[in-house]
Amino acid sequence: MNLFYLIPAILLGWSLGSNNSSNVFGPAVASGLVPYKKAIIVSAFFVFVGSVVGGRNGLNTLGALTNLSVELLSLALFCAFLTMIFMSLIGLPASATQAVVGSLIGLSILKGTFNSAILTRIFISWILTPIGALVFAFILYRLLALIFRKFLGITAQDRFLKVLTWLAICYSAYSLGANNVANVTGVFANVLFTPFLLLIIGGLAIAVGILSTNKKVLYTVGKGIMELDHFSSSVSILGAGVTLWVYSLIGIPVSAAQATIGAIIGVGLATGTRTFDTNTIMKVIFGWIGTPMISGLISLIVLLLIQLLY
Repeated sequence: MNLFYLIPAILLGWSLGSNNSSNVFGPAVASGLVPYKKAIIVSAFFVFVGSVVGGRNGLNTLGALTNLSVELLSLALFCAFLTMIFMSLIGLPASATQAVVGSLIGLSILKGTFNSAILTRIFISWILTPIGALVFAFILYRLLALIFRKFLGITAQDRFLKVLTWLAICYSAYSLGANNVANVTGVFANVLFTPFLLLIIGGLAIAVGILSTNKKVLYTVGKGIMELDHFSSSVSILGAGVTLWVYSLIGIPVSAAQATIGAIIGVGLATGTRTFDTNTIMKVIFGWIGTPMISGLISLIVLLLIQLLY
């Protein structure tokens, strides 16, 4: 019976991998720097490793957010899954963190309580994530560009770029797993199974999702905001990865989408680009604001329907 409660978590992990993997390799694939198939296989492996090795800290954060029963926790994850599917269908990068938190708070309004201190920390992280990624990417671009353009010859530049890109993808996938696995199974910390088993289940679900990456979201992230050259795309991936990794150490699951968009804008500012696609940016911002609201609304509607039927 306990395994039954994990089905929504597995579905959410799959949708997270399918939607958020574009944040790991979207810029590099969209710019033609790396092939799609190799990118998803490598990313799936490292997201699993990151989940198991570095995902422990985030479990306790979401696990302590509410006092809902295991049945309602499972329902919250199912509603978050529905939200992620909806955002993927309309081609917007969505935050699994925001979807899960929105569902948990929506159900807590009717059926429980939530920890306001933890919720405040999560809200602050939503604001700081894109800003931090912007700063990291800006600094990384300036430092790496100095090495790339002033100290390397043409042949060495090509090798440097290939190595940098694959390192960035591996590191960013690891960071995505370490940070976002808590969104998948973190609510069950101290409720179902051991933390290690929860990390394995969550990591596998995300990895399978990556193998079925949503290409519509991939190109929204990779090309929709601004055109990136090969070097810029690699740095933006690295900047997002650093941001996710830092928050995984703190133990707060954050939005990979926010980190990537912030990193892309940071790279643009570092290169002097001022021509961002404002329409795409507004769509992405709508995704950030709309995800927790839609998820909370879905959870309330589903719960009310269940109560009416039973």
